Amino acid sequence: MELKRYSGNPVLQASDLSYPASLVFNAGICKFKGRYYMVFRNDVGFSSKGWGRGTTYTNLGIAESDDGIHWIPRDKPWAAPQEYVDADPEISRFYDPRLTVIEDRVYLCFAVDTRHGLRGGIAVTDDFEKFDVLSLSIPDDRNMVLFPEKIDGCFVRLERPMPEYSRGYKELFDIWLSKSPDCRYWGDSELVMGLEKVPFANAKIGPAAPPIKTSEGWLATFHATYKDPNRDLLGWEIANNPKAIWHKEYLAGLMLLDLKNPAKVLAISSQPVIKAREKYELDGFRGSVIFPGGMLLEPNGEVKVYYGAADTVECLATATVDELLRSLDITF
Repeated sequence: MELKRYSGNPVLQASDLSYPASLVFNAGICKFKGRYYMVFRNDVGFSSKGWGRGTTYTNLGIAESDDGIHWIPRDKPWAAPQEYVDADPEISRFYDPRLTVIEDRVYLCFAVDTRHGLRGGIAVTDDFEKFDVLSLSIPDDRNMVLFPEKIDGCFVRLERPMPEYSRGYKELFDIWLSKSPDCRYWGDSELVMGLEKVPFANAKIGPAAPPIKTSEGWLATFHATYKDPNRDLLGWEIANNPKAIWHKEYLAGLMLLDLKNPAKVLAISSQPVIKAREKYELDGFRGSVIFPGGMLLEPNGEVKVYYGAADTVECLATATVDELLRSLDITF
């Protein structure tokens, strides 16, 4: 099954912002103290006429909503992440936020580019103004997402290491899990799922939105990449290089993890739950890219899945939790 797209997609795009913006996507979403919050990635200096025209940079913005559908962005970027970057000459960029509420605090997973590799980090905020960075991984690790509650007294996260030398020097990346007593020191790492388990992926897979808890297990989205070097999926990224080809299709998958042992995969969907087919998913900075970053289970059983489309806009799709559970047709 495919999730039902919101008819008003995109729910947020560059033209909605009152400050410089080009690509608004890959947002983290949570419901905190009765209100919906979105922290989104904004890449500036990119256009359909080619990327890198003039100054390019990335910041994070915040939008709020009463219903999780209609969003009002704040009138300026979130200052705290940029202050964090400016304070450390090693770091050049802060991006790809993921939000999880644990014990009435909002935890922010993120990626940073540094002079010595890409690192994944976790911060915590109580007010969406300032935040405290709790941990940074060694290179190269990213796509971190936290489970919304402690398991056996530990924080638990899904992540995707990017080992260059592993698995034949190919882009064969998998989903892993780590635990922490305090969200600062991480270990007990183990493999959750290798990409060979996913019928619609032939390259990297990794976590997408933070999991939600159901009676059957932890329901989690993941991103899956299918590469075909003979297929040109277009994209603004290569607009200034007519000989270049964008050939990576990103798809959204679904998996069910054991409640007590979330490193154990119980089932997955044999087909993507979102595959690019709408214009806003096919035509953008990178064509045919779907990347979920937020998933909310509402009291009425509806599941809202927020996803970046074409690395350009932020969108919404929905299903009932029962529909999603029924779509898990490969069991382990």
